[in-house]
Amino acid sequence: MRLLLDTHSFLWFIGGNEQLPQAAREIIIRMDNEVLLSIASLWEIAIKTSLGRLILGRPFEELIPEQIILNEIGILPIGLDDLSTVIKLPFHHRDPFDRLIIAQAMTKGLPIMGNDAQFARYPVELVWHSHKPFINEKNWGETR
Repeated sequence: MRLLLDTHSFLWFIGGNEQLPQAAREIIIRMDNEVLLSIASLWEIAIKTSLGRLILGRPFEELIPEQIILNEIGILPIGLDDLSTVIKLPFHHRDPFDRLIIAQAMTKGLPIMGNDAQFARYPVELVWHSHKPFINEKNWGETR
């Protein structure tokens, strides 16, 4: 299965955060799954780290590339078709990064692994979803 991680899922996975259920973690580590991360997620992590809204356990330039390679996560580039889809999306979700992830999932036919209740309002398949609210952004990337 090909699947697209949302930003929370990626950070919770690499940080060992219990907010990511074991079943979701097992889907990510299965060797026969192609796990992708949008460049929009990397941009989001970089911006929120620079603003002090996200605290990573190590410097971005060390932690993120290491985890992408270690976990064999592919990077999904942003295409013009994705941007065209963003323009047409209803504003159920206002977060620009999540809107782009949703558009990429729609354009590429990818299920999203995420826990954002707003994702369910769009025509995308969700691999993992609950209606619990997310924790504070500062806890996204904490490592044990």
